[in-house]
Amino acid sequence: MDLEARAHSEHPDELRLWLRLLTCTQLIEKQVRNELREQFATTLPRFDLMSQLERSPDGLKMNELSRRMMVTGGNVTGITDQLVAEGLVERVDVEGDRRAWRVRLTTRGRKLFNEMAQQHEAWIVDAFAGLSAKEIAQLHRLLGKVKQHSHQQLAEAL
Repeated sequence: MDLEARAHSEHPDELRLWLRLLTCTQLIEKQVRNELREQFATTLPRFDLMSQLERSPDGLKMNELSRRMMVTGGNVTGITDQLVAEGLVERVDVEGDRRAWRVRLTTRGRKLFNEMAQQHEAWIVDAFAGLSAKEIAQLHRLLGKVKQHSHQQLAEAL
């Protein structure tokens, strides 16, 4: 039973909406994970790490990668080790800091990531194929309002 099915009519509409959002997110993520595994023999965390590096051509320090991905340094190190062994990323010394290095995509890694990113985009577009362009725009606008309200609540709490 998914999260959404646990909510009943006596629960507030907001709770039922939240659970529907979670269910949709989980379903889409599951599809993306399956496609990455089947088409590229890779995982979503590896894709996410390469995505971060693609946005930073000069590379990122390990702690910055960890912060951006919101995972532990150990997780980033393990994924990085795999990608280095496959020739998809490389470690580069950080000038002035002998204990640190930057990680960046290799030419081969950038080429593979671009292929994966194009497919990823197509999978996401397909996930929303049941909505019209107008409905997508409306949903995007409404979720933007939820996001803005949440940011305001967080700011007030701090």
